[in-house]
Amino acid sequence: MDMQAAVFRKVNEPLTVESVEIDKPWGREVLVRTAATGVCHSDLHVVDGVGRFPLDKPIVLGHEGAGVVEAVGAEVTTVQPGDHVVACLSGFCGRGSRSRVCRSGSSSASRATRSGCCSTRTPS
Repeated sequence: MDMQAAVFRKVNEPLTVESVEIDKPWGREVLVRTAATGVCHSDLHVVDGVGRFPLDKPIVLGHEGAGVVEAVGAEVTTVQPGDHVVACLSGFCGRGSRSRVCRSGSSSASRATRSGCCSTRTPS
């Protein structure tokens, strides 16, 4: 399936809006139709070339979002299609997380991250 994404390709260059092919979610992954997303300093660090991530491949930036669950992988048990979620998809969330937010279970965001929507995909 295809989605539109703002893609980082080169330091200090504008992001390009491109069609990106993604797989259906599997395992602990959750597919969310994004209604809103934030751009934070971590994203800007990547664009400026001072991030902690390798910059030799394209990256779809943005890890703070809100939307509606479209589909879930077979191992997801805490959210289902139609659920509204707010998520912070950071490296500290997900399997084995020690984050207080991810462990609390008190919000849709933590339920989503504990269910596995913390996977990262990059366009080819």
